[in-house]
Amino acid sequence: MAQIKVIRLVVLITILSVPYASSVGQQDSNKGKKKIEVLHTDLMKGSGEMRRLLGNVRLKHKETFMNCDSAHLYPNKDFVETYSRVHIFKGDTLHLYGEYLLYDSESEFAYISDSVILIDNKTTLYTDHIDYDLRKETAKYTNGGKIINEENTLTSIIGIYHTKSEIFNFKDSVVLVNPDYTMYSDTLEYNTITEVAYFLGPSRVRGDSLDARCNRGWYDTKNEISLLLDDAFIDNKKQIVTGDSLYYESDKGFGTAYYDVTIRDSEQEIIVKGNESWYYRDPERFMITDSAQFIQVNDDDFLFLHADTLRSFTIADTARDYRLVKAYYGCRVYSEDLQAKCDSLSYSFRDSVIRLYQDPVIWSDANQLFADSMLLITKNQQMHKMELFNNAFVIEEVDSSRYNQLKGRNLYGYFEDNKLHKIEIRGNSEKIYFAVEENELVGVDRSTCVNMDIYIDDGKIREIYMLDSPQGTLDPPEFKLPSLRRLENFSWYEAIRPKNRYDIFRK
Repeated sequence: MAQIKVIRLVVLITILSVPYASSVGQQDSNKGKKKIEVLHTDLMKGSGEMRRLLGNVRLKHKETFMNCDSAHLYPNKDFVETYSRVHIFKGDTLHLYGEYLLYDSESEFAYISDSVILIDNKTTLYTDHIDYDLRKETAKYTNGGKIINEENTLTSIIGIYHTKSEIFNFKDSVVLVNPDYTMYSDTLEYNTITEVAYFLGPSRVRGDSLDARCNRGWYDTKNEISLLLDDAFIDNKKQIVTGDSLYYESDKGFGTAYYDVTIRDSEQEIIVKGNESWYYRDPERFMITDSAQFIQVNDDDFLFLHADTLRSFTIADTARDYRLVKAYYGCRVYSEDLQAKCDSLSYSFRDSVIRLYQDPVIWSDANQLFADSMLLITKNQQMHKMELFNNAFVIEEVDSSRYNQLKGRNLYGYFEDNKLHKIEIRGNSEKIYFAVEENELVGVDRSTCVNMDIYIDDGKIREIYMLDSPQGTLDPPEFKLPSLRRLENFSWYEAIRPKNRYDIFRK
């Protein structure tokens, strides 16, 4: 209240300090001016520089009307002070109420204080004092205000209301409360007609089904549609999405995201990254492309997948719905214990199976495996088993020119603690194996059989069992050149093996 009195005194002194003009000058300066008219008063006292109006006072200046219980009118200064039950209005829609009004008719500026209420159509503003510029049609408060617009209630320290466009500008500790959400902002513009809020500073929207943050953007409060820009964040209670630009329709559960996009699913412990994406909440599905990356988290272990395009779908099942992730074109996989490359793959969360298509290759420690098609079976988010179909091939490098080679129709690999420890080859098994004793090459074993079991220890082949009709020879080490010791369809792909999580982006 003390601050309001100081402001009122400053305004009054400013007006009264203007030098009085001569009677002739005053008449000249008043030419073309519209004076404040007294439409009614029960009693008028005084004359000259100040007149006191008492009881049911009604005043008019141009199209602006002022009602009050009493007033001090300064005809030579073209301003008036009104007291008690003040009501100022212009037209049929905007009304201002308070206990004190200081109005300057020359500048058409009004200062209203003490329990101020502004009513304009469906909007009501409550504050301690308002500066109202009738020419610019703006009302401003600087000491805190509350605006109620249908279901929305907004509070801020500073506010400017453009009465013609019905747009509010807010600054400092802005809070908008709706039955479905609460919005916080540093700087906000709000259109009372469209009910769209524009974020001009750090902002946040929190509700039962949405938690969103950004540094700029807009939010359509009526239709629950938002565009968040600059370090944007959306949590729709099923996914957490971040990016430079996020568009989201809460009612449809649909959104798009651009540039440095991240989609997190904490329930499934997966993260998806890229630069362009769309997503739906129900049923849950998304697409992401442009440097697309899929990351699966298991404690401190991570699996990284890159492809040109990633898609995720929620599949309805009689038992329970499950997620299916598909990756297209140029897939590369990296984890500490396993790497892979293929053209496309799919990952089913129903059976925890990864299926690799078109020229798939897998590396596990020192072993390279490939076939026409293959699948990886995970369990508790760790590698459990692999199955390779048609022309299965295992290669282990001995040195830069010698390779242990095992092949057959189909292959089954088994993992312990994410490490490959046993391989079964079934059908048309073949082997070229360089026998080494005490770091000396002692012979080259070339054999065939129906089936073969291989045991691996510390990432290297330790034991091989030839099953069902084994046949073979053990040649001297230099019996043939190493380059001639190759099984049919031998290929060494070490040059394209991902060496780290960033290598999955290498073409």
